[in-house]
Amino acid sequence: MSARGADVSELTAFRPVRAPRAFEEIAAQIRRELAAGRLKAGARLPPERDLAQAFGVSRNTLREALRSLENAGLLQFRKGASGGAYVRESTAEAVLTGMRDMYSLGAIRPEHLTEARIWIESAAIRAACERATAADLEALTQNVAAAAAAGAVDFYRSAAIHLEFHRLIARATGNPVMMLTMDAILEVMQQFLDTIGPTENPYVLPSRRRFLRHMAERDAEAAVAEMEKHLKRLHRHYLSLAGGRAEAA
Repeated sequence: MSARGADVSELTAFRPVRAPRAFEEIAAQIRRELAAGRLKAGARLPPERDLAQAFGVSRNTLREALRSLENAGLLQFRKGASGGAYVRESTAEAVLTGMRDMYSLGAIRPEHLTEARIWIESAAIRAACERATAADLEALTQNVAAAAAAGAVDFYRSAAIHLEFHRLIARATGNPVMMLTMDAILEVMQQFLDTIGPTENPYVLPSRRRFLRHMAERDAEAAVAEMEKHLKRLHRHYLSLAGGRAEAA
């Protein structure tokens, strides 16, 4: 199949399905085409009629399969003359949504969040100390300055800037998997912070500045130790607030 879509004659990669839950087999075949690189980001799938014929199913069954892929973040539907089902560009939305849902359902608890953050951030910091460019270090420095300026004026903006600091660390690793993982964890962290509301954390900025010194010196162990100490202290502070507000409620 070409990246611009295909007519029926080009649908030889797809086979008729006979499974009791045919839509799952359709979705699996399309996933295999994506994994093999025969369907690429931005490609438009053939019209529903042609796809339904290729799979040997009704258009309702086909739509069920396409919607499942849309919900998984692999496809998107566009309207208009050039509308139809398209392969999404690279996106982490499915991962982020899954993490948020797990937190909402209670499968991820705050202590899980802190433990995972320490493990993942430690690995990210070690890689960042080795790979960070001058531009990466400058971005971290500017982030701390922005957080200091916003802190006394706007708690929520300050909190967003603080979370962005961790994204900048992940970005400095140059590893997209690390960036995606950090994004997912911080999305859940944002949900947790929203339940707590505004709070004062006067020790955050001093810790950030110590961390930056260690990063500039490429001292990974000292940087990891500083971040681990900071995250554990922050965790205790947030849990005490969450517990107190739960009792009050």
